[in-house]
Amino acid sequence: MPDLSTLATLAPYHILAYGTLLGSAVFQSFVGGIVAFRSLPRAQFASLQTAIFPPYFSMQTALPALLALTFPATKSTYGTVQQSGGLGGFFAEHNRWSVMAPIMGIFAINLANLTYISPQTNKVMRERKHQETRDGKKCFDPPPHSKEMQRLNKKFGIMHGASASLNLVSLAMIVWYGVVLSERVQ
Repeated sequence: MPDLSTLATLAPYHILAYGTLLGSAVFQSFVGGIVAFRSLPRAQFASLQTAIFPPYFSMQTALPALLALTFPATKSTYGTVQQSGGLGGFFAEHNRWSVMAPIMGIFAINLANLTYISPQTNKVMRERKHQETRDGKKCFDPPPHSKEMQRLNKKFGIMHGASASLNLVSLAMIVWYGVVLSERVQ
């Protein structure tokens, strides 16, 4: 039977937050998004992604903050604390590059996706929809396209590419932090 006294420490909450962060990132990046793209018509896929991204990026922004707050202390084999936990341990100089940098990077990337990149991508999608009405042609139809549609398609490609690339960088940082975290497991 597990020692329930560990529930009074930060460690189980840190592990659960990390698992949720990793699991949701892997699922959205490699399962949910791909299955939806292959299964849904383009308009429904766009509508689904527009609805999913705000809560997804909110969660991916909040969980690194929770990781910082629940950073677990380490104990020696005699039970004395070797490194403090919580924000004190998170901001400790010896954790600057192995702990603080990846977690702050994950936070910053997802905050950027939540507050700027995703809203701008949605704005371009709406503009393309209006341009399709003016042009009488879908944005994904074969060329030629109007100059405005070409501009909007290019802008959408840049914004979507930035979001997807940053999401993969965030996922790499999440995995890297998992390796760092595994060093603390004895």
